[in-house]
Amino acid sequence: MAKKQFKAESKRLLDLMINSIYTNKEIFLREIISNASDAIDKSYYRSLVDENVSFVKDDFYIRITPDKEKRTLTISDTGIGMTKDELENNLGTIAKSGSLAFKNENEVKDGVDIIGQFGVGFYSSFMVSDLVTVKSRAVDSNEAYEWKSNGAEGYDIEACEKETMGTEIILKIKENTDDENYDDFLEEYKLKSLIKKYSDFIKYPIKMMMKKSKLKEGTENEHEDYFEDETLNSMVPIWRRNKNELKSEDYDQFYMDKHFGYEKPIKTIHSSVEGRVSYTTLLFIPKKAPYDFYTKEFQKGLELYSNGVLIMEKCADLLPDYFSFAQGLVDSADLSLNISRELLQHDRQLKFIGKKIKDKIKNELLLMLKNNREDYEEFYNSFGRQLKYGVYSGFGMNKEELQDLLIFHSSTENKLVSLDEYISRMKDDQKYIYYATGENIDKIEKLPQTEVIKDKGFEILYFTDEVDEFAIKMLAKYKEKEFRSVSSKDLGFESDEKENEKETEENKELFGFMKDALNGKVKEVRVSKRLKTHPVCLANEGEVSIEMEKVLNMMPDGQNVKADKILEINTNHEMFSSIKKAFVDDKDKLKMYANLLYNQALLIEGLPIEDPVQFANDVCCLIK
Repeated sequence: MAKKQFKAESKRLLDLMINSIYTNKEIFLREIISNASDAIDKSYYRSLVDENVSFVKDDFYIRITPDKEKRTLTISDTGIGMTKDELENNLGTIAKSGSLAFKNENEVKDGVDIIGQFGVGFYSSFMVSDLVTVKSRAVDSNEAYEWKSNGAEGYDIEACEKETMGTEIILKIKENTDDENYDDFLEEYKLKSLIKKYSDFIKYPIKMMMKKSKLKEGTENEHEDYFEDETLNSMVPIWRRNKNELKSEDYDQFYMDKHFGYEKPIKTIHSSVEGRVSYTTLLFIPKKAPYDFYTKEFQKGLELYSNGVLIMEKCADLLPDYFSFAQGLVDSADLSLNISRELLQHDRQLKFIGKKIKDKIKNELLLMLKNNREDYEEFYNSFGRQLKYGVYSGFGMNKEELQDLLIFHSSTENKLVSLDEYISRMKDDQKYIYYATGENIDKIEKLPQTEVIKDKGFEILYFTDEVDEFAIKMLAKYKEKEFRSVSSKDLGFESDEKENEKETEENKELFGFMKDALNGKVKEVRVSKRLKTHPVCLANEGEVSIEMEKVLNMMPDGQNVKADKILEINTNHEMFSSIKKAFVDDKDKLKMYANLLYNQALLIEGLPIEDPVQFANDVCCLIK
């Protein structure tokens, strides 16, 4: 029989199929299994519309048969099969989808999920095989036909023997090359892993004879091999089961089986949405961050399924960066897939689902914050920093989305509190939301700058993460209340500020001399009314705080950023009389005092002293 030729356009498309459309060769098995599932679904549909046709689900399955000696991989199904004309039309014309035509010609009912759309998935088999043979016998037919092709040269169709209805695809697997190990596609456990990865939730059994080992009867340590028919796929996805039938243990086991995490998640979110775009989500919020979560190597994203078939392992577009901790999957039949079903077109369905997922995660976190505070704090300890990065990044474009999820340690409550809880406790005469920054809570508690605010009974939020102040600067205010650092020049105490200005003016010459003695290290020396028992502290002016200076200068590309520092002196402290006396009697001693006080203030802030030797000498000089 003369070999039939693909049309010129089909030849080019086939070459494109084999070399360009699919980026991953292992996808071929997913595509052929999906076609087999469609064939069985067509049989199921026939049983729904034709009362003379019965459908016994146990009689329908897909079988995988590797043969290392012949170097063949056979995928067979007990589906509807194809006639000679259908083999010609569906396989002889590339990009003609028999499944799509079936959907268009029939009003397919619920429960029949036809997967195929493009008519190209079958040809992915040429990526791994030199010769593809298809034997098929259609329902209601006693005749079977064989379609055979080695690629772009064309194909043959002839009659063959096949006892049962269905289709059998035989792939002659390519020989290994320096770059590719095609032997993998003949290994039972590799095939099993590919089926679990891509086709685990095909709703018909995928069977394969698996080689196993057992203790030989009558012996203590001698083993023998045997073969056992094994169903390789789970068939019914957990997310498609009725939620009322599922227990928390079922979700937890699925979470760990899928390697989303190694311990139970702190929150499971299972929801289905019907409408313009229908989809099901099964999301998990882990207890702890993966070891690489805060590194560039971490890949965010949800698994993306279409009708139970894995399309993408990590669909990043379904999650905003600030919710990248979420694990899980989305399954939808309404997605616009590209021709290889490996990538998703960036369309409005994807954006719609992504927005709904974002809203769902936020609402669930808010509910956890309200009703399960202990769980939320455990989550926040792991992922709170990511939420704060989300507030800071993108010039604050997501700050209103995230602000209600932030919690910080409180000076008065001695626990983590939300911004809303802080606002609810603010005193009538309190203008700002006050915060203090430091390495840890103990060090912040001892900061001199907190004295006057605590004395007035105002609550202070403690920031211990390096991103905290950057996020709050971007947030700027919450419910019309501005944030104000305890080190800020203006604390909003108007009566104290007026008294400060008066006393600073009285000591203008003294403070001017100290500023000059510090040779540009501070922008101003002035009276402090924020200090009660401590002699000195640093305040700052401008957008860059002292804590931000430390963080920025720790970065690899630090530009030696400097905050505008103000040296504040407690004029009620006993040391101030020594300063005034030195200003009158010994200006050199006053220079030493100015440097000592400045270095003392640096130490309190956790900043390095520029000249520790001189500082030690100045201290010794005082001891004499």
